Amino acid sequence: MDAVESAPMRDGDRLGDWVALVDSLYPESDAADGDPTGLQVGDPQDRVTGVLVCLDVTEDILSDASAAGADLVIAHHPLLFRPLARLVPETAAARLTLRAARAGIAILAAHTNLDVAIGGTSDPIAEILDLRDVRPLTPRPLSSSARVKLATFVPAEDTPAVLAALAEAGAGVIGEYDHCSFRVAGTGAFRPSGEADPSVGERGTINEVAEQRVEVVVPQSSIAAAVGALIEAHPYEEVAYDVYPLVEVGADSRKGLGRVGDLAEPLRLAEIADRLAHGLPSPGLRVAGDLDAMARRVAACGGAGDSLIPAAVASGADVYVTGDLRHHPTLDALTMGMAMIDAGHYATEAPAMRAFAEALTRAAGARGLGARLLASARPTDPWSGYRAPGRP
Repeated sequence: MDAVESAPMRDGDRLGDWVALVDSLYPESDAADGDPTGLQVGDPQDRVTGVLVCLDVTEDILSDASAAGADLVIAHHPLLFRPLARLVPETAAARLTLRAARAGIAILAAHTNLDVAIGGTSDPIAEILDLRDVRPLTPRPLSSSARVKLATFVPAEDTPAVLAALAEAGAGVIGEYDHCSFRVAGTGAFRPSGEADPSVGERGTINEVAEQRVEVVVPQSSIAAAVGALIEAHPYEEVAYDVYPLVEVGADSRKGLGRVGDLAEPLRLAEIADRLAHGLPSPGLRVAGDLDAMARRVAACGGAGDSLIPAAVASGADVYVTGDLRHHPTLDALTMGMAMIDAGHYATEAPAMRAFAEALTRAAGARGLGARLLASARPTDPWSGYRAPGRP
């Protein structure tokens, strides 16, 4: 384990202080919706005297924490990805959770909120390759706090009932105000078919109706309920509506999943693989593509990144570096003209843990937190390179 300089110990470090510190640097609101970030084991009122930063929570990591006197483990990968029905050692997650709780070791996770951060898990790959003009491969995922705008068109006399239903479904809240909406009068035109059952107008005729365009903001997590309420309250057989994503003004455009940038000069795919093999703690790379092909633009995503292959293709990348690549998505990427390098899940994320620990140490010192912080040097990669005896 590597010690990272921390402030002198003060009486009163609490687990809740460290939860707040991590959230200040890597807000849980930046995480993908449903991602289990934050405090997973522990009482916010418990005292913290030592902190261990690591990629994964394993049996060995918990042993290291106990030996080092660390009563808080801050991990990138959450220990609890799914709720536990009972706390008995029948699953790996339950076994580790039970052991941590018995040992008085709290577990705190910073997962996709660390992935999207400036200096997040994909940045070391860009640094190893000395990429220029580096930017996120995709914007940070929308969280449940993100909002959209719902617009619809309602006969004027039915507008109050529709707005009441939308408000009941959680639409139209802005800060400390609810039932917020905007309306503008206009004319709706439509021609019902012979099979339609219009509430107003005649079949086979172009009808014009005095309508109001109604706009409300809706939490991203409530849009399905709001649309359902709209359709239920609206008098029309077919309800016209639009949903618009809203841009968060002031959001840092440098935050996002993955990275993409340009090499200082074009390199062969084999040369890129060589740099990664020397710069990452990987037991071996898997490379898909022509090793002699020249590349200029490289996309990367620490961890399991094959879900971002379409974004990598759209970015114009010649090569995509990530881990946990599957067979068919890799074949699809090659068909689209993009080479692939699988450097492993662990190897593409572990290098970011040192910077993660250093950022936490600086912030802890600024806040007067004095628990000793260690960055784990224990590898948690379950894979190792292997060649059968006598094979070249």
